[in-house]
Amino acid sequence: MENQTTVSEFILLGLSSDPQMQIFHFLLFLVIYLVTLVGNVMIMLFIKADPHLHTPMHFFLFHLSFVDICYSSVTVPNMLMNFQAKQKTISVNDCIAQIFFFLSAGKEILILSAMAYDRYAAICHPLHYVQTMNKGICVQLVSGAWTLAFLGATINTVFALKLHFCWTNQISHFSCELPLLLQLSCTEILINQVLLLTSTVILVLSSFLLTLISYIHIISTILRIRSTQGRHKAFSTCSSHLIVVCLLYLTALFQYIKPSSVSSVVLDEMFSVQYSILTPMLNLIIYSLKNKEVKRALEKFWGNSSFSSSDDVFYFV
Repeated sequence: MENQTTVSEFILLGLSSDPQMQIFHFLLFLVIYLVTLVGNVMIMLFIKADPHLHTPMHFFLFHLSFVDICYSSVTVPNMLMNFQAKQKTISVNDCIAQIFFFLSAGKEILILSAMAYDRYAAICHPLHYVQTMNKGICVQLVSGAWTLAFLGATINTVFALKLHFCWTNQISHFSCELPLLLQLSCTEILINQVLLLTSTVILVLSSFLLTLISYIHIISTILRIRSTQGRHKAFSTCSSHLIVVCLLYLTALFQYIKPSSVSSVVLDEMFSVQYSILTPMLNLIIYSLKNKEVKRALEKFWGNSSFSSSDDVFYFV
């Protein structure tokens, strides 16, 4: 091992090396990133400006939009620059930094869990909704999501800094992800694997179980509604959230806890594109553009109407 050269940078081999395909990928991901960035910024501004959107649901949507901006910004800008470069390289320190911010963006699943609890409170206990989802509770849920995600990212990153790389500097991916980085290490990675699995189980599976339990109660309550119109209205308030949760959890969990024997470069890239690039844009479309209150704010904006004030504001964002 002493005669081996220490790796100081990695070569990203993800997606296609065909120049024409690189141009296509550059334009495609640039459009997706701009839609994600501009759309989520607009949603955040609308929620801040319109008192009618100062509700718990839109409070979580505000933070989800911010996380989606951070989530896509971790990988897409660097990927776009690499499409224009002859050699797609990234230093070891920049790679680990990218992993830290990527893992920190995992707070999205915790916010989705909080949104599931919000829907549970609204549908199952509507008379106590205002007391249950008061401002203090909402702030605590979001703060807890930030804290847990940051803690998990910090622990994994600190131990990743202790790794040494001397076998190969080629990553068969378009960005740095911890499972792929561990495969390149020439030092013992057992502790890193245990930490990654533990943090994944605690953060991802626990939030998934909370979401699942919430929806079990939601569906049970909806099925007891006698009115067909009432059941349809209740389901419609949850369908968007359920779609996003399924897309994110299934792809992310597959990527991080699948056995190495199931590894496939093309399959890994497809799932990574889904949960790290497409999901932030899909959240914008599914959550925001299908939301009646947000659509009303959009209509006011395009109609050059000023945001009206309201005396029944739940709380300010």
